Amino acid sequence: MSNPVVHIANLHLHYAGTAVLCDLNWRIYPGEHWVIAGKSGSGKSSLAKAIVKQEKAAGEITLTFDADSTMPAQAFYVANWYQFANLEGDRNFYYQQRYNKQQQNDTLTVYAELLHFGKKHGLDFDEATPILQALGFENCRETQLIELSSGEHKKLQLLQALWLKPQLLILDEPYTGLDKRSRTNLNNILDDMARDGSSLVLITNDQHLPASINRFAELEDGKLHAVPDLSAIQHDAARQQKPFPYFLQKAPAVDSDTMIELRNVFVRYGDKEVLKNISWRVKAGEKWLLQGPNGSGKSTLLSLLTGDHPQAYANDIALFGKKRGSGESIWDIKQRIGIISPELHWYFDKNATVFHAIASGFYDSIGWFLQVKYEEKKQIEQLLDFFDLLQDKDKLLHTLPLGKQRLALLARTIIKNPQLLILDEPCQGLDRSQTIHFNAVLDELSRYGKTLIYVGHYESQLPSCLDHRLVLEKGEVLVLEESQ
Repeated sequence: MSNPVVHIANLHLHYAGTAVLCDLNWRIYPGEHWVIAGKSGSGKSSLAKAIVKQEKAAGEITLTFDADSTMPAQAFYVANWYQFANLEGDRNFYYQQRYNKQQQNDTLTVYAELLHFGKKHGLDFDEATPILQALGFENCRETQLIELSSGEHKKLQLLQALWLKPQLLILDEPYTGLDKRSRTNLNNILDDMARDGSSLVLITNDQHLPASINRFAELEDGKLHAVPDLSAIQHDAARQQKPFPYFLQKAPAVDSDTMIELRNVFVRYGDKEVLKNISWRVKAGEKWLLQGPNGSGKSTLLSLLTGDHPQAYANDIALFGKKRGSGESIWDIKQRIGIISPELHWYFDKNATVFHAIASGFYDSIGWFLQVKYEEKKQIEQLLDFFDLLQDKDKLLHTLPLGKQRLALLARTIIKNPQLLILDEPCQGLDRSQTIHFNAVLDELSRYGKTLIYVGHYESQLPSCLDHRLVLEKGEVLVLEESQ
């Protein structure tokens, strides 16, 4: 038998004083292509980072590459989230910065980032062009990194990895934020890489996998166990039904029967049209599904609604019965809206505890600086109990498993019982049981007269309460269905 590409023996890793990997053993032989799945927080990402020396771990990790292969003799890891820096190397960005045109030139363009990556690894840019086209990313070359949506950031990560074609490729949640076409094309490219000699490791609970995947494993209690297929993977326990907090068992007080009205809205960056002639009305109590391919304009549209985009003032937009620019402040708008988005999650204060993260929803802040009032504290405690987060309330939000982080941010979103809920890809990275849990909460919440805009690519991962649909393509309305 040939030597393993990866040989791991007696691996131990601790994080924040807690054992994550315990006496873990694993071998990957040439021709094997693995999916690693498991419960949120089980240590999957830590294992991947240990293999590529991004996490310090005790034990043996040996990588053996094929000296005769034309592929680079290296392991390449694509993290769940893309970490980029500005031109001065700073990684600290604020949530609204991606819409501030005065500051966007502080980051590289996609093209410049790719040129830098290609130069570093000795790659020919012409070989990246087919991948750009397959991922639907060719029109983003001159886009600043900070302007990219979450799905576009994922495409940039994947593009670099697929262009490099390393002998060992580890992808952490590769399908996060990708539209259907991009997911299909990604799997086809990965199959091509597998045929050419790459060893693939995908960390995902997704069911739509490359045909080349032929090994499955579950990470549980710090150890890796081979399983026959994804159906054998254990998931988080089903949610125990609890009564909804009383303060949310009532419809929010609304200022108008029409929450949102857009008339012939345009958004341009120089010669680039991002939104074209968008007209849309959302009435109180409606539940809308917002869809469209990556780069179709969904994030820009939402930024007009939340007050984060300065071009809102140049358009005919009315929110909560008042025309934008009629004297209301951004905080007047945000007080009426609760929002979850990948970008908000990225930029959330790393020093925020779970308690403070939820409390910040009262004042629409990313960090937390004020003392909570007695009534606010009681509401926070009710939501901590409802979402089974009481034992985690004093922990830093970013140290929790992803599923719990999203539940905490949902609690933050609904804490003030806002007139409008905007949930932008809220189930990114969650497994099937966590998604079912999350959407069951939304379906229950929707019974109490809430108005909802939900962005989601996966038809099988949507809450059942959605009754209207808007689909964008290339910045224009493709489908507008008043009821489903």
